[in-house]
Amino acid sequence: MYDAFARKDIDAVFDALSADVEIYQSELVPWGGNYRGHDGAQEFFGRLLGNIESAVTADEMIEAGDHVIQIGHSRGHVKATGVRFDVRDVHVWTLRDGKVVRFEAYLDTPAMLAVLG
Repeated sequence: MYDAFARKDIDAVFDALSADVEIYQSELVPWGGNYRGHDGAQEFFGRLLGNIESAVTADEMIEAGDHVIQIGHSRGHVKATGVRFDVRDVHVWTLRDGKVVRFEAYLDTPAMLAVLG
């Protein structure tokens, strides 16, 4: 998933998502909220990519049953200002039948808000 996102291969990203996928990120960031289904995922990624250019570095991946937890960093820049960032993040993936049914993204929100201005 991270490789496909880094390549901007949105088709591969959506192939990995179930039709009823749920996506959550704090509403404090401009792309945050609760999103459902492929239409919701498209809105989430559109808002995310409209605000920042970023790449995730996974420092640790933990498998726990139907869940995969990624602990790492998001690095990149704010598109509107060019301000660079490097923030800690945790991603929680829930899988069913080989597809992502839920994605939760948690990051150092105060640090991200500081670079967003």
